[in-house]
Amino acid sequence: MTPPSARVLSGARTLITGASRGIGADLARAFAEAGASLVLSARDGAALQVEADRLSAEYDVETRVVVADLSEPAAPEQLAAASLEAFNGLDVLVNNAGISHPELVVDLSSELLDDVLNVNLRAPSLLAARIGAQMASAGSGSIITVASAAGLRALPEHYGYCISKAGLLMATKMLALELGPSGVRANSICPTVTLTDMGQRVWLDHPDKAAPMLDRIPLRRFAYPTEVSATAVWLASDASSMVNGVDLPIDGGYLIS
Repeated sequence: MTPPSARVLSGARTLITGASRGIGADLARAFAEAGASLVLSARDGAALQVEADRLSAEYDVETRVVVADLSEPAAPEQLAAASLEAFNGLDVLVNNAGISHPELVVDLSSELLDDVLNVNLRAPSLLAARIGAQMASAGSGSIITVASAAGLRALPEHYGYCISKAGLLMATKMLALELGPSGVRANSICPTVTLTDMGQRVWLDHPDKAAPMLDRIPLRRFAYPTEVSATAVWLASDASSMVNGVDLPIDGGYLIS
């Protein structure tokens, strides 16, 4: 059990998308540890419910589960409505859900591009607009987007992914500009390769692939999910109350090299 002094988000009503695995699962843990009341969303309802029940028991927080496939056109609006209803409003939105279909530009598939843009850009944009409107009416809120260093620097074979993440960075700036006067902050987190289970399989299990990337990171390592989650908790808390419209790299210096 986390000591009460560490519960910096006690009772903060928070929606986290893509919460069933990877960075999303660690975000859910970190926000529960900080005392937030959680709406967790992903496509895998069974896995999500198991995680929600565990977090409720371990951290003594309220949790709700809303199953959503954000590639479906109606899903973002439905998720926004259900999440706002769950706790009669939200204080924090963490737009984390994302997918990638690595492709060279010359091999671009319109179907896969639509899939990436729907999940990575359209869905979080709509969620932020709908939930941001409620936050603005309430006079406060924090919108946190898990973008990527790939939104700031081109990454080979990731055409659709880079486009979508770059779009999120401008969406963050628009949210910060238009909702800021109503007390709502919007910021993006831009991690480099992050060592989720999938990240470890894709990168650490293939040293020849990882080596050139590591050579471009001055700290000579990849990020850990906890480093992304700790940043998100900070951005949701009063400790970052004057931080608005920022793209915050969690990249060990990758973007300066």
